[in-house]
Amino acid sequence: MRVFGIIRGFSYFSCANKPKIQMQYTLFDLDSPIFNKLYLFKNSTNLGSIYQTINWSSLIELLPKKKTMAGAPSWLPAQGYFGLMFLKHYTKLSDEKLLERFNTDWSMQMFCGVLLTDNEFIKDNSFVSKVRNYLSQHVDFDVFQSKMIKNWKEELPEKNVMLADATCYEVYIRFPTDAKILWECCEWLWNKKIPQFCRAHKLKEPRSKFQEQKKKHLVYCKLRKKTHRKTQARKRAYLHLLSKGINEFQSILNQTKAEGLSHKEASVFKTIKQVYQQQNHYFNHPKSKIKHRIVSLHKPYIRPIVRGKENKPVEFGIKVHKVQVGGINLIEHASYEAFNECKRLKISVLKHKNNFGECTHLSTDKIYATNENRRFCTQNDIQTNFVRKGAGKDDKPTKKIKELLNKQRSTSLEGSFGTEKEHYLLHKIKAQNPATERVWLFFGIHTANAVKIASRREKAQKGLRQAA
Repeated sequence: MRVFGIIRGFSYFSCANKPKIQMQYTLFDLDSPIFNKLYLFKNSTNLGSIYQTINWSSLIELLPKKKTMAGAPSWLPAQGYFGLMFLKHYTKLSDEKLLERFNTDWSMQMFCGVLLTDNEFIKDNSFVSKVRNYLSQHVDFDVFQSKMIKNWKEELPEKNVMLADATCYEVYIRFPTDAKILWECCEWLWNKKIPQFCRAHKLKEPRSKFQEQKKKHLVYCKLRKKTHRKTQARKRAYLHLLSKGINEFQSILNQTKAEGLSHKEASVFKTIKQVYQQQNHYFNHPKSKIKHRIVSLHKPYIRPIVRGKENKPVEFGIKVHKVQVGGINLIEHASYEAFNECKRLKISVLKHKNNFGECTHLSTDKIYATNENRRFCTQNDIQTNFVRKGAGKDDKPTKKIKELLNKQRSTSLEGSFGTEKEHYLLHKIKAQNPATERVWLFFGIHTANAVKIASRREKAQKGLRQAA
């Protein structure tokens, strides 16, 4: 007797003594090892629970119709590109470790919609990075987020309540100081590019005091206490060395007509010129403020975000304005430049209306309680947790509602910031450019959302089983 599985309908038995029943959509033998793995994956693993919370077909629509594009990985189906990024943030593994685990873990392969044979291994160590880069080029992540919301919308409780706050997701760079970035610029010019171009074009290498300054730099770095006087002396020397380096390298480029200079190197040289202008102006005018200040040579788009925290007053990364509805976090706005989140309240309420319907209750930080926002909330009949202005007091029902809103924001929303940073690889974003950092950010947040939805469904099923 054989047992067959079907895509639609039911399984059936066929025996030699009975006439066979004609069925459509016969998929495979239920006794096959593939079916056993699929059943175990969906019903006995955490990955299977998360897999079933995601509407994969809607995500596949975001990619080009062709299976692969130039430079895109060909091992995975379209679903696998998204699946691999969810796995990255769920497992918290490095790209190399994730690939090693993927090659030997059939449940991870099924999560990505593929099952490798025993003799198949993906050996390209940059495979995960290529997938991330492919998604950054072809996916609109605002649309990606809207599709994720649409899939979970009906399961969310209290869709009329919106919580809002801002946080900073830091990028993985060394802590910047003026002396560090000046020395990095000097090193790039005098230790790398100028000798390289002189050798390539058989030119005489210009004289400099780079080796002498290198020794002094090492002595300065080893100091336990770097006084203001010594720091200023180092900066003065670095600025002088950098000025000469810029002029000499520009002269070499003019002689060689920039032959052999790549686009990336030209971009770094342009950044070095901007760094010199900013730092020279700041050295001569210490009280001045520098707009669009560069803090990283190879990531010039990173800006210092002043947060005012006691243990970390300045952070370097992406400032994100987030809203939470029904326990699910959404990115309302993300920028490398500092912005005032209280000015995003009206836009957030309008986006909430488009996605979830009317917003009747709003909980935010004290910074949002401007006169403009108060008038907007009053006109739209939105109950807020803003402290009342004037000498009067709130009545008991209003006071109770505000207490509940404050508690919900401080526990659920602010607690989720720490959860995402500690458990979903958002403590330090280690991608290499703004596009892939955006991919890293969105998948980190929505992996946390998918895990939360899977946990809720599991609790609901347990409750039904106990009730039965």
